[in-house]
Amino acid sequence: MGASALMSIGTRAMFANYAALQTTGHNIANASVDGYSRQQVQLQTANGQFSGAGFFGKGVDVQTVTRSFDQFLTREAVATRAQAAFDSTRLDKLSQLESLFAGGEQGLGHATGELINAMVDMASHPQDLAARQVVLGRAGELAARFSSASNQIDTIQTGVTMDLRSAVDRVNRIAEDIATVNDRIAVARGSGHTPNDLLDLRDQLVSELGSYMEVTTIAADDGSLSVFVGGGQRLVLGAQSLKLALSPDPYDPTRMDLGIIETSGVRALPYSLIGSGSIGGLLRFQDDDLTAARNLIGQLASVLADSVNSQQALGLDLRVPPGSGAPLFGVSAAQALPASTNARTPGGNFVSTVGLTVTDATQLQASEYALAHNGAGWILTRMTDGSAQTVVDGSIVDGFQIDLGTPAPATTDRFLLQPVARAASGFRRVLDDPRGLAAASPVTAGAGPANTGTASVSALRVVSPTVNPQNTATMTFTSGTGNYNWELRDSATNALVSSGTGTWTAGQPIALNGFELDLAGVPASGDAFTVSKTLFPGANNGNALALAGLRDTLLVGRVSDGAGGLTGGSTFTDAWANAISDIGVRTQGVKTSSEISTQVAAAAKEALSNRTGVNLDEEAARLMQYQQGYQAAAKVLQVAQSVFDTLLDAAR
Repeated sequence: MGASALMSIGTRAMFANYAALQTTGHNIANASVDGYSRQQVQLQTANGQFSGAGFFGKGVDVQTVTRSFDQFLTREAVATRAQAAFDSTRLDKLSQLESLFAGGEQGLGHATGELINAMVDMASHPQDLAARQVVLGRAGELAARFSSASNQIDTIQTGVTMDLRSAVDRVNRIAEDIATVNDRIAVARGSGHTPNDLLDLRDQLVSELGSYMEVTTIAADDGSLSVFVGGGQRLVLGAQSLKLALSPDPYDPTRMDLGIIETSGVRALPYSLIGSGSIGGLLRFQDDDLTAARNLIGQLASVLADSVNSQQALGLDLRVPPGSGAPLFGVSAAQALPASTNARTPGGNFVSTVGLTVTDATQLQASEYALAHNGAGWILTRMTDGSAQTVVDGSIVDGFQIDLGTPAPATTDRFLLQPVARAASGFRRVLDDPRGLAAASPVTAGAGPANTGTASVSALRVVSPTVNPQNTATMTFTSGTGNYNWELRDSATNALVSSGTGTWTAGQPIALNGFELDLAGVPASGDAFTVSKTLFPGANNGNALALAGLRDTLLVGRVSDGAGGLTGGSTFTDAWANAISDIGVRTQGVKTSSEISTQVAAAAKEALSNRTGVNLDEEAARLMQYQQGYQAAAKVLQVAQSVFDTLLDAAR
């Protein structure tokens, strides 16, 4: 063997160590680059050369450059990052929403309490116009807070829409970049070696994509990576990518739906299929949390306005002559939103519509309803709990009546019913004249002067607009067990209108002629009580007391007991506290989830970094190792040169 073999070995050794030095330097240079995977030169012993004295080695070959990669840890890092992004995005939006459900002086509960307190003052001074003006002022402030809350919800929805558009644009750019990198990787793989930096770039793009949506990846034989979203819908396939698109909700154009553009059109991607990621968090917040908040505030607005207005209608105002109290508040009407796919006329209008009329605001629930035909009949589904029932034209459900309209909707039509969702947006004070407040009751109760029992008038409430103050009602007890006779006489002519008998029980009111009379004590046989027209409405405070009493009345969320009565419900103050609790529980729950998912994502990223990242101490040690190897290889070349020179001298 000649000196050339030794020179070849030295040259190969120098090249191998130089390649290792270059790769180590590349690692050191990218140690702080997010997503970079440590690279390492793979060396292979060159095949030996046979001679009569045996096989002599020919040095070393550089086989390839590999990167440190762990498929499981990489997928885990992407998945945990997606969940962390989902929770943090939803938490950010819920924190904004929570500020609307404030307690203390900034809350709707406080403003309602101030209105009730003003009504108490009006009850103490029913003729005082200043006290009445305070009531109007408090009513205006309460209406402004309801309207402001609704406007802020709309503002939050606008912010969600903007965030969704920005996220979708970024996802589309990432998908295009992944497809481009796929093509470059497939071309580079034709050389038989892996383009490590391109693989890192693609992994980083997939990781960023996972922060927006939950993704699934499948590797192909040519080195490309297919990316799927939305429960298996392809987003990237080889060197081709599809685009996501936002479109208005088919019922409510203020909300946005996500879809993917295909050759046949846009395929909808429900948020339940989006999974995690910031887009999933935004859609979950929009379709769940924000809708719930809008319905909670709308329910309170509907109940409060209807209850106050109804009580106003039962009293007498301070005008001359006195009249029934005018409405104090106005709200936006209940609405039924048709699906954009419903049948239309040639002019573009919907062929059929559905009408909603609130029949009993106390039974309204904080929910939306889906109305669709199942082939046999119309099915109404309450969205909050999924309960469904069959309805027909004129059906009354949860305090509202459904009018299917003329012509009736087609069986393919669908509707989203919003009995309370938009009520707060139109909440306003509609009464400006303080004399229009109905502080007086149209009837007054009194005990007979010859009564011998301990019974006295505890309270008198007008409960129906059918009360006729022109009739004088007289209840005369016939025994000490509560039996009584009653009669209604025309107060002008004393003509008998009607009469009958009844039995009074302690704690139960006497209901007659549209009023309810409460007695305290025990009446004796022969005792009499009368309810007659109020002679001096300006000095009467019966209806003002009834208005103030709404604070302690179960008005919100009552349900039918199936026997014609109502059960359950809560006061307005309790309902507002429950609404605060509902949003607060959502926020705290997501906050806890966000803290956990963030920690899990950080741990997964750290585990991946420990496995694939660059350790500068290790790289510094390798740098010294390869430097020494390079110097040793150079020494081999130097020796080979010296041997070669000696051979030349000997040949001369």
